[in-house]
Amino acid sequence: MRDSDGEGAGGGVPRSHPSNIPLPMSHSDPNYSGTDDECSNRQSSSSATGGGFYNDYPSSFSGECSPYNMSPWNQTMASPWSHHSEASMAAPAMAPGTSLISSLVREEGHIYSLAAKGDALYTGSDSKNIRVWRKQKDSGGFKSSSGLVKAIVISGERIFTGHQDGKIRVWKVSPKNGLHKRVGSLPRLRDFLRGSLNPSNYVEVRKNRSALWIRHSDAVSCLSPTDAGQGLLYSGSWDRTFKVWRISDSKCLESVVAHDDNVNAIVAAYDGLVFTGSADGTVKVWKREVQGKGTKHSPVQTLLKQEHAVNALAVSAVAPVLYCGSSDGLVNCWEGDSKLVHGGVLRGHKKAVFCLAAVGALLFSGSADNTIMVWRRDAGVHSCLSVLSGHTEPIRCLAVVEYNKENVAAAAAETGDNSGVGRWIVYSGSLDKSIKVWRVTDEPADTLLGGSVGEGSQMFDRYQGDPFGASSSTSFR
Repeated sequence: MRDSDGEGAGGGVPRSHPSNIPLPMSHSDPNYSGTDDECSNRQSSSSATGGGFYNDYPSSFSGECSPYNMSPWNQTMASPWSHHSEASMAAPAMAPGTSLISSLVREEGHIYSLAAKGDALYTGSDSKNIRVWRKQKDSGGFKSSSGLVKAIVISGERIFTGHQDGKIRVWKVSPKNGLHKRVGSLPRLRDFLRGSLNPSNYVEVRKNRSALWIRHSDAVSCLSPTDAGQGLLYSGSWDRTFKVWRISDSKCLESVVAHDDNVNAIVAAYDGLVFTGSADGTVKVWKREVQGKGTKHSPVQTLLKQEHAVNALAVSAVAPVLYCGSSDGLVNCWEGDSKLVHGGVLRGHKKAVFCLAAVGALLFSGSADNTIMVWRRDAGVHSCLSVLSGHTEPIRCLAVVEYNKENVAAAAAETGDNSGVGRWIVYSGSLDKSIKVWRVTDEPADTLLGGSVGEGSQMFDRYQGDPFGASSSTSFR
């Protein structure tokens, strides 16, 4: 089974493109066990993982089952559809109006997940802690016994966290004292106990092992809520399924065996469509239908079939465009109003793409090459605006919020710049145990770079026809 897993203070140094980056050593996620959850507003003193996972090069391992050989970094960077030279991968320096604001560091472990809303930032690590930051200052945190925090999403007043042990925790902020309190788990304990009494509720998860269908039997790798009107939460897991939850009563409505390997990414999108990406190298489209009080998801199309694991998905908020980041370092996109067709490949990263975030006309891609690339889409063509450099280990997660009075004031306090230039505040979490805060402009590349978009800054290939050997279109409706 392929594993897509691969978080520092200091300022970023603009450069033309990532280079001279040592190949990190792969590691497997630690499994934690525990009993009661602890909720606190104290400054946690939980110890970080001793020594770090990246103390040596892959050559210190041997054997086909070594961590490196089983990691996504041990994959050829060659694309099956095209070849490119180093010259074609040249990227612009950090654009005017884009800068590193600050680095947030606590020695609590590698950062695997984060979510932002307003001036609040939630970060998850392998320390089991969910750390809370407000206006870029440590504001305490809360702790779960469920192990490594692989996913965090915010839906309304609830915070959902997905964990290594297959559990999904639900949290709310107390209006009385501002502390975070665990208000439930998915599935609910009573549903789990009731379901365990009926043998028909068990499904085979692997040879000679069965589990309740309403509970993930392996790590929860990704979460995605629908809008408030639909009130659903999707969870994807290494058990190869995704599950659908009704947020109002925490009920599991459906479980779908979606892929032949880990489900690494899931996005609940427009028109009842759901996109899933997997370590089996595929991206699939699902259509949701409401059946009574439940749901029924049917496969519509497989958009991508490749050898490289799919690690991340993102959907544009301003256009029907789907992005996919893979372990070969490429970002594929599909677009269209009535049919989803392959729109091209964004190239520039030298190692696996682990995370994506799409806002406005921009796409952010975070990679094992320790950089974040900022892309802008204009008239169907993508250009690279900036390469954000500063992390010293692979980037595992991204979150973007529109700047407001609070975070602009925080940025001004850090940099002394009161101009407010730059529309977006970007948070990046890395295996270097830090979160970096960036201010990013969304001005077109020709405005920023003082000329028309050239070959060097574009790094975008548009394909005609079907490069995947499978139909790459599907109706939205």
